[in-house]
Amino acid sequence: MELTILGSGTGVPSLRRGAPGALLKVEGKTLLIDIGSGTLQKMLRCGVTYLDLDAIILTHLHPDHVSDLLAFFFACKYSLAPRTKELFVLGGKGFREYYETLRQLYGHWVKADTYRLHLQEAPHGKRTVAGIALTTFPLEHTRASIGLRIEEGEKVLAYSGDTDYCPQVVEMARGADLLVLECSFPDDRKVKGHLTPSLAGRIAREAGAKRLLLTHLYPPCDERDILAECRREFEGEVRVAEDMMCLEI
Repeated sequence: MELTILGSGTGVPSLRRGAPGALLKVEGKTLLIDIGSGTLQKMLRCGVTYLDLDAIILTHLHPDHVSDLLAFFFACKYSLAPRTKELFVLGGKGFREYYETLRQLYGHWVKADTYRLHLQEAPHGKRTVAGIALTTFPLEHTRASIGLRIEEGEKVLAYSGDTDYCPQVVEMARGADLLVLECSFPDDRKVKGHLTPSLAGRIAREAGAKRLLLTHLYPPCDERDILAECRREFEGEVRVAEDMMCLEI
């Protein structure tokens, strides 16, 4: 497995950090996890276009995680290079309603005329998406929030999306070779529904994760030593995500 962080930031505009998005290559397939503003352009820097994706997985429906989804569907209509490859899009509770709202607003421009579109809601449990087996976990952020656990052979990736500390995120992270957790604010600026460095470290420690990557960083995180805060709880390898960072799992 290979994971590229396309956007390590949030909905707050930043020259350093783009909105959330991560590209995962696993078992010969290309999956996109979240599709915030600017994701489609960042994909091009990885040699991946709107024509190439096998699946899009949405951890929840807040604008900073889905704002390029509309642009993606619109790009698929490009008459000189229309998408023909089938596409799987997975989200939590309410995702189908969200897509139907887009159809009501934009009609033909988001309709899949030249390719097969498979929509799935997966709030909890094992699923197969584009031939890839994965497990989703309901997390503490919104009613539609999910985290992901993907296994390839003996390798495990766990990816949280936005969440607060909860038993499900620890279960999701159990023994992960790479655990990707949101880390929105430093320890002294805790916000409900989001993690801090120490909470992320606690989850990694309790889950027995091997490596931890902190992402979804609001600007105050770049003004503090969040690695030091995280290491109070977790003694394993921990890194801070940057846009276009690529990791092997």
